Amino acid sequence: MLNPIRIAFIKAKKENRPALLTYTVAGDSSKKQSLEILKSISDDADILEIGVPHNTPVADGNQIQTSAYRAIKKGIKINDIFRIVKDFKKFNKTKPVILMGYYNMIYRYGENYFLNKCKISGVNGLIVVDLPWPENKDFARKCKTKSIYFIQLLSPTTTKKRLKKIIQDSHPMNYFISMLSTTGGKLKVSPREILKNYNKIKKINPKKDTVVGFGITEKTIKSLRSVDGLVVGSAICKEITKSLNNRQNPVINVSKLVNRLKIKIK
Repeated sequence: MLNPIRIAFIKAKKENRPALLTYTVAGDSSKKQSLEILKSISDDADILEIGVPHNTPVADGNQIQTSAYRAIKKGIKINDIFRIVKDFKKFNKTKPVILMGYYNMIYRYGENYFLNKCKISGVNGLIVVDLPWPENKDFARKCKTKSIYFIQLLSPTTTKKRLKKIIQDSHPMNYFISMLSTTGGKLKVSPREILKNYNKIKKINPKKDTVVGFGITEKTIKSLRSVDGLVVGSAICKEITKSLNNRQNPVINVSKLVNRLKIKIK
């Protein structure tokens, strides 16, 4: 049986467009609202990436950090996140969900117990920011036994030799970090340069889906529509903050934003 993540990429390719991946922080601005946002964007988003809030998120820029601090302040715990995923899957059982976080969330639980919880709640993939290859090989193997994708991170400075080894070991989806920056930074490299690096990755194994993240906004998304998938996170977190500051409903505004993003890549 195919992983729902793979099915999402197949569907997007048939429609001659990239898959749209959205990133939201679990529990922002509340557990209930976090779930409502996921439901509201699930028609337009192909894959839902859910961030596990961390008090020192080294890879994240200001927008995602603000979202994470809001969620932590409201008392979000990992079990709450599994509950959000489980409740979402009751609403839409086929929509793929990827959890993104840091290894301490797994270490505290114990790898096997954590993966069991992922499987039960309906998590389809994992991104562990601070567990690089080859240190992640054992854990990635454990993920595979549960039919959960372990998604490798690739950067513009990864050497060709190392890229080949990572991609050889990787599951069917990889995540290319478009630039050396925290999330949400202004795109410091041209779309042409990003596509050049992306194509180098695809040449190694064209069958594996590669998404591009970091710096993807309403302004930049269209110029990168030739890739397998695009991740938008900081722009969504920024919209939540803006809505809260203006005393507006983030669910409605985020839904509108994701719909605009989808239209741009069609």
